[in-house]
Amino acid sequence: MKFFNKYKSHYIALLHLGLPIVIGQMGMILVGFADTLMVGHYNVESLAASSFVNSVFNLVIIFGTGFAYGLTPIIGSLFGSSEFPAAGRMLKNSLLANTVIAILMILAMTVLYLNVEKLGQPKELIPLIKPYFIILLSTLIFVMLFNAFKQFVDGITDTRTSMWILLGGNVVHIVSNYILIHGKFGMPELGLLGAGISTLFSRILMLSAFVFIFFFTKRYALYKGGFFRSKLNKVDFKVLNKMGWPVALQMGMETASFSLSAIMVGWLGAVALAAHQIMVTISTVSFMMFYGMGSAIAVRVSNFRGSNDLVNIRSSAFAGAHIIMLMAVITSSLIFSFRHYIGTWFTDEEDVRLVVVTLVFPLLIYQFSDGMQIAFANALRGLTDVKAVMVIAFISYFVIALPVGYTCGFILNWGVPGVWVTFPVGLSCAAILMFLRFQKKTRIR
Repeated sequence: MKFFNKYKSHYIALLHLGLPIVIGQMGMILVGFADTLMVGHYNVESLAASSFVNSVFNLVIIFGTGFAYGLTPIIGSLFGSSEFPAAGRMLKNSLLANTVIAILMILAMTVLYLNVEKLGQPKELIPLIKPYFIILLSTLIFVMLFNAFKQFVDGITDTRTSMWILLGGNVVHIVSNYILIHGKFGMPELGLLGAGISTLFSRILMLSAFVFIFFFTKRYALYKGGFFRSKLNKVDFKVLNKMGWPVALQMGMETASFSLSAIMVGWLGAVALAAHQIMVTISTVSFMMFYGMGSAIAVRVSNFRGSNDLVNIRSSAFAGAHIIMLMAVITSSLIFSFRHYIGTWFTDEEDVRLVVVTLVFPLLIYQFSDGMQIAFANALRGLTDVKAVMVIAFISYFVIALPVGYTCGFILNWGVPGVWVTFPVGLSCAAILMFLRFQKKTRIR
């Protein structure tokens, strides 16, 4: 009880702030499940093709989301000091910055699209991969503008607005998925392409909801004056880039370890790739839960940083880590309990289900290290120590993890489980290094 009472107020504050973010994230996970379930039961070729394309796009989307995360501690600091017009001005500049990042992402992914046949994927999947790729490419601008609004409202602690928008958009996505994939209610049967069109429609709808709420309701009247009266300026743009790029690169490198691993898994065939997609979908549940609470840690730490309150900075970070570890225990227990049934939820192919079982244990191993690196990466983000996080990510995922995964998967011939060694190795290294960095930055003298 003494230990609990020490952190009790921080637990309450973090749960109040973080649970709506977690619920919104879980809505996104539900869409991922729906996509994988519907496409998987449509046919295994579509599941394998969606695995490759989604793995590649997850890299750029999480990179872009990381860039947008740089806005949260800035808005949180302005909100804490009641500088509401300045927060509106910063949102305006963030929309520009996110648009620029979206254009860069679209250009990079277009180059990849033009070379998709050279990435060693099964030839029979290319006719499915290319149209699905194009549809997801067209969604990137809407994702990035949505991210700007979401990080703004999270920074002013209005996390429930983004939660309801995400949940509403996800319901629309799932329903339109069902209609377009299978050709219901007079619509053509589009299969995987239908899933892509559904994704595009829901992302446009969610951005439109944010635009309407911000500009045409009284909810954010305190911020609209600053938004409309201010001008786009180099100072704010520079601050956003200084914060956003390191976070984007850190999250991008973490996701790249998954995306590059998906490419390596693709060298082992469509069955291996389909199993990989199923397990990545499962693992994304805990990742998004952890990151929802991690966002709350970043906001709380940034609030206490303003008053240079090291005691509460440390207490907030450790309380958040405790909550994330409890989440990891719950999710790991459920995954272990249902390990023999997970594959059957997504496909009727016995070969795919057998490979899925072999990937459960690597996934369980890295749940706790993933939670810890998320907790302390976000604590460091709240301290604006984002460059160190970027360097740690590069060392952990590129210098250490990916070479280990390639060695185990192909040189030692361990197959898909060998490639998956990438994840526990990389995430464990990141967790240890980020924890040590946080201890150094917050040492009380």
